Amino acid sequence: MNDPHGFLKFPRRPVPARPVQERLRDWNEVYAGQTRLPLVSEQAGRCMDCGIPFCHSGCPLGNLIPEWNTYARREDWQAAAERLHATNNFPEFTGRLCPAPCEDACVLTINADPVTIKNVEQAIADQIWERGYAAPRPPERLSGKTVAVVGSGPAGLAAAQQLTRIGHTVAVYERADRIGGLLRYGIPEFKMEKRHLDRRIEQMRAEGTKFRTGVEIGSDLDAAELIERHDAVVIAVGARGQRELPVPGRELRGIHQAMDYLTLANRVTQGDCDAPAVTAEDKHVVIIGGGDTGSDCMGTALRQGAASVVQLDINPEPGDDRPDNEPWPVHPKIYRISHAHEEARGRKGTDPRVFASATLRFEGDRTGRVHELRLAEVEPEARRPLPGTERGIPADLVLLALGFYGPEHGTGLMRQLGLTLDGRGNFARNAGFGAETADPSGRAARRRTGGIFIAGDAGRGQSLVVWAIAEGRSAAAATDRYLSGSTVLPAPVAPQDRPLVA
Repeated sequence: MNDPHGFLKFPRRPVPARPVQERLRDWNEVYAGQTRLPLVSEQAGRCMDCGIPFCHSGCPLGNLIPEWNTYARREDWQAAAERLHATNNFPEFTGRLCPAPCEDACVLTINADPVTIKNVEQAIADQIWERGYAAPRPPERLSGKTVAVVGSGPAGLAAAQQLTRIGHTVAVYERADRIGGLLRYGIPEFKMEKRHLDRRIEQMRAEGTKFRTGVEIGSDLDAAELIERHDAVVIAVGARGQRELPVPGRELRGIHQAMDYLTLANRVTQGDCDAPAVTAEDKHVVIIGGGDTGSDCMGTALRQGAASVVQLDINPEPGDDRPDNEPWPVHPKIYRISHAHEEARGRKGTDPRVFASATLRFEGDRTGRVHELRLAEVEPEARRPLPGTERGIPADLVLLALGFYGPEHGTGLMRQLGLTLDGRGNFARNAGFGAETADPSGRAARRRTGGIFIAGDAGRGQSLVVWAIAEGRSAAAATDRYLSGSTVLPAPVAPQDRPLVA
């Protein structure tokens, strides 16, 4: 175990990001080129190796955090890599993208600062590749069974890798021109450089997973034909249905969905074009929505040279401390600063967010382009606009980052497989991740009553990357059990599981 007094000897010291002005001049990761190992090894030594490690409960993957902290403290990177990969297919993704609910569940958080678990995870993940610990693991024998995975986000990729390694022949179908889902086109390069995604895909190819891009199931390929080709199907299309803002002026030019904007920006960094069709350059940008997608839009707009950036959040400004109704070890709603917020503050010296505010309408110019947003303060509970608080702010580009209502409804995939919706608007499924097709209206659904599984945000709703990977692993276990009669694959979560709450 680690030094039981490590947390007393060493204060919490996260790995520092690159200076704001430096990283605003490029699209590289905010930590690119930073030296981590000595600091990470010291910080890993703060882990107490608790008898009851609540960090396990904070992470849906059940990551063996105290174990790989111990190995990182000793700089035994191979052993740390083995323990990290034991529960997580893609630690290089989660180490960069996850908001680390495990840190909020760290026992030290009760009365001190938690271990820098996310930094340690990212350092181990990088060592996995630098030291050659991510060799392909093709199956020793093939089962003779074939599986189609529809969607190539983290849930689909995790399911595909697990099923390939156990011996099934897996084909991943992706409607976009590249594999990765939102990891590819929704996550900006400065949060995760796509080389991490590319090398993991190459590893999966070497293991035997097949990838089919530019194929939309239900349109380019009928779902009935997909059923004919494969013994099982895993639906992992994500929650791509974008919420709208039905206020006067929404039809004006210059108002875009955040994910459309991010996709265009990512295509530039992928080399598809020299400049995006929608850019923030020299524009007053307003982002509506206080979540991670809004923060990603902010960082992107700043790098494109926006004249100003404001982010509107209908929620009240959270406090610095845990509220009484969100005690340890839950992931609390507290005041947090993302890297993009830090970059905006560096330019203006103030927080770019406007809390407890609601958009009333958009005003346009003579050409039909938005030029002003009218907003008002809102009541904390009812979220109704407060009379007498209306004001306007300049807005040449408005980005709607209001989240997602679930998987896209009414698609050919949904009709042809006879997929139904649950009460939250996600694809309905049973306790074994099997799709609920109680009212099958399509040919494919009538031909098969089992063997169709729902994984990730498509069944859970908008969630975190760690939940998507955990769902992919669990859906793979369910699929393997269906095909083989039993399984040795781990299933870290069940469809009804939810994040830890008070």
